[in-house]
Amino acid sequence: MFVASAPSRLDFGGGWTDVPPYPEERGGFVCNLAIERRARVTLRPTVADPHHLPLVAAALRRADYAGQVTIASDFPIGAGLGGSSAAGVAVVAAIAAAQEQRPDPAEIAERSRALEVEEMGIAGGRQDHYAAAFGGALGLTFGDTVLVERIPLSAAARNALETRITLVYTGESRLSGDTITAVLDAYRDRTPRVVEALDRMAVLARGMRSALHAADVTTLAALVDEHWIHQRALHPRITTARIDALERAGRAAGAQGLKALGASGGGCVMLFSTAHDVPRVIEAVSPFGEILPWRIATTGVEVSRLSPAP
Repeated sequence: MFVASAPSRLDFGGGWTDVPPYPEERGGFVCNLAIERRARVTLRPTVADPHHLPLVAAALRRADYAGQVTIASDFPIGAGLGGSSAAGVAVVAAIAAAQEQRPDPAEIAERSRALEVEEMGIAGGRQDHYAAAFGGALGLTFGDTVLVERIPLSAAARNALETRITLVYTGESRLSGDTITAVLDAYRDRTPRVVEALDRMAVLARGMRSALHAADVTTLAALVDEHWIHQRALHPRITTARIDALERAGRAAGAQGLKALGASGGGCVMLFSTAHDVPRVIEAVSPFGEILPWRIATTGVEVSRLSPAP
């Protein structure tokens, strides 16, 4: 029996610039941070199970492997934390271990993304798979290839991030496929508003990488705050009435910066504030969602082999 787990993530900036065809044409960049809210997979080598989730069925079929797989997670479904990709990475890693393969984190990330794109027809980016596979803070450069930079975080930087970022789950479902398609179509049509927003988001994400290197959470907060302006410009349905109300309440209580995570349209919102203002911000935004405790995941996907119970 094999047990694998992979972390979800906070995407500070650059999301959407990792989704083709933008990275190949203009060069994408994402800055993100893995967190200890994980997808956990248990794989039992056995006869094929016809009742698997589509993701699991696709992974087993692609690997030509028979097994029984169960998935559990400690993050809300549809939270915008990259949870489906974390599950995909964990499934891929568990199957690879069962087949006595040793793929590196980048190969696991690419195999997981291939499941979504080639097997399930989901047009998405790469950042979530890399966050789940590598863990920690990452600067990800996307073009014809993917360059992964692990951003070192001092103990003081980790403490500042974990202390000053509040994570709120709004409980709303996230963006529909139609909205995602509309954004990608607008980019392909070279709609100035969308192209300019994406370009600026990539620039801001590079600045976030520098802020993390400098352990400067105040500058990071300001960059994330500007990123939200451009993120919302991609499509009217990226924000919601609940997120707008949460934003007003959080800013009034002292939030220095915020953005919705993932593609948005619901899911989670991340707010930065000073350590002094965090209790006030939490009190202000609590009516709009569930406060999710979190901490940094310094490791990415992990796999262990367990002996079955007698």
